[in-house]
Amino acid sequence: MKRHFDVLVVGAGSAGSVVASRLSEDRSCQVGLIEAGVMPSDPDIADPLKWTMLQGRAYDWAYRTVPQPFTANRVHEWPRGKIVGGSSCLHAMAYVRGHPADFEPWMAAGGERWSFSGLLPGFVRSEAFTAIDAPSRGRRGPLDVYLPDAEVSPVVRAYMAAGQAMGIPVLTDHNSGELVGTSPNSLNIRDGRRLSVADAYLPPEIMARPNLASLTAHEVEHLVLDGRRATGVAVVCDGGSMTISADRIVLCAGAVSSPLILMRSGIGDADTLKQAGIRCLADRRDVGRNLQDHLLVLGNVYSTNKPLPPSRLQHSESLMYLHGSDITRSKGSPDIVLACVVAPSAAEGLSAPPYGSAFTILCGVTHPTSRGHIAPSGPGRNDAPIIDPHYLETEHDRAVFRTALKTARTIGHHAALDEWRDVEVLPGSAVRSDADLDAFIAKAASTHHHPAGTCRMGGDADAVVDPDLRLNGFDNVFIVDASVMPTIPSGPINAAVVAIAETWATASASA
Repeated sequence: MKRHFDVLVVGAGSAGSVVASRLSEDRSCQVGLIEAGVMPSDPDIADPLKWTMLQGRAYDWAYRTVPQPFTANRVHEWPRGKIVGGSSCLHAMAYVRGHPADFEPWMAAGGERWSFSGLLPGFVRSEAFTAIDAPSRGRRGPLDVYLPDAEVSPVVRAYMAAGQAMGIPVLTDHNSGELVGTSPNSLNIRDGRRLSVADAYLPPEIMARPNLASLTAHEVEHLVLDGRRATGVAVVCDGGSMTISADRIVLCAGAVSSPLILMRSGIGDADTLKQAGIRCLADRRDVGRNLQDHLLVLGNVYSTNKPLPPSRLQHSESLMYLHGSDITRSKGSPDIVLACVVAPSAAEGLSAPPYGSAFTILCGVTHPTSRGHIAPSGPGRNDAPIIDPHYLETEHDRAVFRTALKTARTIGHHAALDEWRDVEVLPGSAVRSDADLDAFIAKAASTHHHPAGTCRMGGDADAVVDPDLRLNGFDNVFIVDASVMPTIPSGPINAAVVAIAETWATASASA
């Protein structure tokens, strides 16, 4: 079978759902949307309380890192969504734009449109947020942003009260001004159910557009190249191979798959490709490099002195962004983050009390300086990728993590939590020295599921994409997803991915 489209979007995750939806608003534009997975059918995906149970199911790519020397030589599971909706079908649903200063490196790399003010119309266009009426917030977008109130757990309220008593700023929400402070999490939830980006942007009436073709269960092998252009994409479906052609190709496959597709196509570092048995067609050293991810320590766990009511939301109900050197400081981009979870949350290999008898304060570093890479282990789509995030490789990251854990423990032992706290289970009262804290962090640090940066945007010759998100050296290939981020924002990256896609699609439609 041969098919041709004006635009072929590769990946129906957060970015691809937005791009396909927006570009197909022009009924004269024939849009194809390729997705390796299928439409969601597991009812657990829609249940906000079950997001922690989805890892390892058929719609998880189930990636794994190589052993990490600074996390006790552990191999980390990296779940990513292989499904329409992508990882927005698996994540914890927290909606955080990030601090305006987070986007200053983006503006330096790509110009004003990638600053916070430049991205703001994309944030506003995407949102359906009715809790606060402000010009900086969207009210009629497709993506519901729900700010809980009555449902917030009493132990989370006590945690936020502890922060307030210590002078930590109190916010109405995380997206209406400064990020530093404490608030209940804004969530992508509609009528008590998870709202994936595909649910929001590709409902049945949009999927039924005659100029939008959804090609599910199509796995991409590589781009088909002809000089400076890609003429199509080689895919496998139902055991058969085919090429789907297009005038423009937009990779929205994410920070893992987008660089892998490029490298399988012969676009990448020549030595890396040679090691994987791939002929190099375009030597691009930075493809797959600049990998960034947030880690969280799982966790600072406390047993309770009475039964803990189950979460009525999605367990992790309140993020707290702070400056580790002064937790009362209200301005600027934060360097640490805490999160209160209405459950015991412990990394693999650590023991925690039963559900209903403990709560957890997670902690992490918002702007890690460690940089990793992704590479193919072989030429085919079924060759497992080499994922090396270089977790905690820099002293900066290790030192800031110590500060984050110390801050979590200070809040966890505050009098405002006396009504709930029994004893600290993890790391436990015996863990006090910096060396002991480092050892615990190495055993407890786990991904926050925010990989980014592997096809970074920039104006320099080594950048993978230019400020228009066009693949450098090619006329008609674009990358629109988390891989283009030069640096990772402070919080969960899904909101920023949607804003990138909205911004690019608007510019593309008007070009």
